[in-house]
Parts: sequence; C-alpha cells; structure tokens
Amino acid sequence: MGQGMEQRLTIEASGLDGLFAVLEERGFTVVGPTVREGAIVYDRLASPADLPRGITDEQDGGVYRLKKRDDDALFGYVVGPQSWKRFLDPPVKRLWRAERDGSDFRIVPEEVPREAFAFLGVRSCEIHAMEIQDRVYIDGEFKDPGYEARRRSALIIAVQCTVAGGTCFCVSMNTGPKSESGFDLALIEVVDTERHVFVIEAGSPRGREILEALETRPSEASELAEAENRIADAAARMGRTFDAEGVHDLLTQNLEHPRWAEVAGRCLSCANCTMVCPTCFCSTVEDVTDVSGDHAERWQKQDSCFTMDFSQLHGGIVRSSTRSRYRQWLTHKLATWIDQFGVSGCTGCGRCITWCPVAIDLTEEVAAIRANPPDAVEPHRRGKP
Repeated sequence: MGQGMEQRLTIEASGLDGLFAVLEERGFTVVGPTVREGAIVYDRLASPADLPRGITDEQDGGVYRLKKRDDDALFGYVVGPQSWKRFLDPPVKRLWRAERDGSDFRIVPEEVPREAFAFLGVRSCEIHAMEIQDRVYIDGEFKDPGYEARRRSALIIAVQCTVAGGTCFCVSMNTGPKSESGFDLALIEVVDTERHVFVIEAGSPRGREILEALETRPSEASELAEAENRIADAAARMGRTFDAEGVHDLLTQNLEHPRWAEVAGRCLSCANCTMVCPTCFCSTVEDVTDVSGDHAERWQKQDSCFTMDFSQLHGGIVRSSTRSRYRQWLTHKLATWIDQFGVSGCTGCGRCITWCPVAIDLTEEVAAIRANPPDAVEPHRRGKP
C-alpha cells in the first residue's frame, strides 16, 4: 500500500458491480458498510445492493440516528459503531488448543488465517487507525501472526469523506478527511441530479492492476473539481475541534487535576468508548478445559481498561475508581501512547463521543484541563488523589 498516484479515472455507479466481480475473481471477500439494526455496520457484502444507498447518519454526543438523504449516495455517511479491527483483530479468537497425548499434552497452534478481505469504504481516519494498530501488532519485537496475515492480505479501498459528522475532528488530528496514502484504491463519490459517478485512483501496484480490469473513462474536469470541492466542504464542517498542541505534557503533568473527579461523576465505566475505538487493543486471556481433562483451549478476548478486573494484580485491583480508569484511558490514548508507539492513539473519528451514553467528550475534557490549571482552581473544588 503506497502513495496515491496522480492519474484519476471515472467509473459509473453501476460499475461497482464490475468491481465486485473483479474482486471475487481474485479471491477477495468483500467487506463494507451495510444497514442493520438502525446503524451502519461493516459486514460481508454480496453486491453493491447491500450498501447503504440514500442513507446518512446524524451524530452528536450520545446521539446516533440514520436519516434518508435526498439522493442515492452509497457512502453519504460518516462512521458507525464498528471499525475494521473487527476483522483484522477479531474480538474473540482462539490462540491454541492442547490435547492429551498419553501422559503428556500436545499443543496445537492455530492456523494462520487464509481469507483475504477487500475492505470497501475505508475512511482516512480508519486508515490511520490501521497504521497505528500495525505499530502495536507487527512493527515491534513481538508480532501477532493472525493480525499480520490478515493485514498483509487485505485490500484497502478507501472512500474520501464528502460529509462530516457532528463528532468528527480528523482535521485537528491531521488524519483526514482525505486519504493521501495507505490505500490500494481510493474513490470519491460525486452524485447529483445529473450524474452518479466515482472518481477513482490507484495507490499501489495491486490497486492499479484491479483498476485496469474495470470499465473506466478519463475523469472530466468538472468531476475532478466537484470531487475536491466536496472533500474541502467536509474538512470545513467538522463537528468538533481539538487542540493537540502539547497535549502529552498537559495530561501527564495534570494527573491530579480536579477535572478527573468531575468527569468520573458522569462516567458509567461502561467501556463503550473503548469498544468502538478503532485503535484500542486491550485484551484478556481465558483458559477452558473439558470435563474429561483431555482437551484445553486458550482464548483471547477483547477487554477494556474500564473493567474492574483489568488492572488486577497479585495484590488487588490497581485502578479501583472510575476516576482512575477514565484518567488511564485518556492519558494513554492521547499522551503515553506517543511514548510507546511514537504517535497519538486517537485519529479523530469521534466514535467515543457519539457512543458514550452520557455524552462525555474528550475534546471538552482536554480543553477544560488546558483552560484551568490546578493553581487556578478554588481549593475546595480540587479532587482528591
């Protein structure tokens, strides 16, 4: 997956059937957005008919609802509750199994996954999220072979954002709304009363090979201009802004700020923010055996730093209060993640704001700490350690 190439072509919306056919011929399982249970989720797609035609989403703090658009746009929404890590790093997976072999046990490792996904409709903030997870799972000393196999084989078909959500702040994080790299193909949807087309470009040799197999035509100047105008409009309509300047030192130097206690009074420790986050990677491990004792398995399951048992050590639970757990999540996401992996753990997708039941907004929390240093707060309002 390399840098985006300059040449741009156009395919009609009806040409997506051909794209699905080409991907199927090459052995890819197409995964993309579809509507289910009142939300736009990512799942296996049989054809373009499964895409959310004419549907958009309205998002704000603790608010998510689908609405009809006044056109037939297929990608006229922002992001839903799921991210692509559901397929790259499944929330529940078996690590290995053991079988009795006489007086001993034989360890049977899991096979490396062979299914190759074509992710259709990946937004720029999500491509950045994948690259962040690459640092966690495959760029360090210890690699996750399952993640690496899925990631290496995945074909990334980006869709440039032409609308912005009420909780989006990718512009503040320099992660969108336009994908500049990290994709094999990139689409920009242009739909109005006279046309419904996609401006398409290749970003890798593999993407170029697929593009050459499609029915395309040179993009018209008006199509290119309209495509860029729509991306610019999305950038200008971000629902949130975030001042990332010096946020690492701001948070690590204000661990006893009274704001942590204030937000803890609202936080439910439900872990929704970590479940919808495209970069969170906390997990736990469980061992199970059968009644006979002849078979055992080790499973890895998605977990959250908001659960009580997550910080349990031999002497007890380290972070027993909601205050400490929220502080751990936010300071890790925005500050100490940089110490670990060299980048922020946030891409500005806004999911954690949208799907928080009490509408806690990390952009507001950081701004509150920045605006009120501890020495400017009245003593009786200061939080306790």
